[in-house]
Amino acid sequence: MVQGRKLEIIGYIHTDFPEKFGIPRQSGLVQELMGEIFLEPDYRRPEILMGIEEYSHLWLIWDFSMVNQEKASLTVCPPRLSGKERRGVFATRSPFRPNPIGLSCVRFEKIITDGSKAPSILVSGVDLMDGTPIYDIKPYLPYADCISDARGGFGEKHKNDHIEVVFPKELLQRLPMEKQSAVIRVLEQDPRAAYNKKPDYIYGMAFAQWDVRFTVKNGVLYVTDVVMQSEKPVK
Repeated sequence: MVQGRKLEIIGYIHTDFPEKFGIPRQSGLVQELMGEIFLEPDYRRPEILMGIEEYSHLWLIWDFSMVNQEKASLTVCPPRLSGKERRGVFATRSPFRPNPIGLSCVRFEKIITDGSKAPSILVSGVDLMDGTPIYDIKPYLPYADCISDARGGFGEKHKNDHIEVVFPKELLQRLPMEKQSAVIRVLEQDPRAAYNKKPDYIYGMAFAQWDVRFTVKNGVLYVTDVVMQSEKPVK
């Protein structure tokens, strides 16, 4: 039996999601979501990124660092099936796996060459929590990675699922202009868990420095408030 190797963390990503709630369920669903990958000191060298700008997209291999489980589940209930139907874990992208490893395809934006942690990598279309450990970065190759006749299983039937969002202008303007489109697109994905869709309940989604509060009535998501994290009452 070959002994497994220990994975080396090569960096961490900074995103606008300090908590899991609200993160898109797949990469690329909200292209406006940005992330910056900061490499560990041993890999923080310009030559390691030489040639990366030749690619439009990158694969990120990362750690589901917030998953705590003693034993992997053999079957799971995917959110896209309303959390009521079970599938084998290898037929899903559930974080509850034998090895909690994530895979995301993101758009390469640019290399950032200034700052104490330069060089870093700016990417978009992220679906990762702030501080997620990154194990590896690989280029996306269209001729090999894009399969035109591939089947998408149950996920294909739900790829266009979204919810109508009513975001009052006076609340939206509390966010910087460059964040406004992203937060609307995130809310359109309906962040609520399949098992936690309570009528008239006020949800709170942490997004960057803000807490976006909303409720859902008759299939429409209404934003009720936007407050700075520092303004949240101490419990």
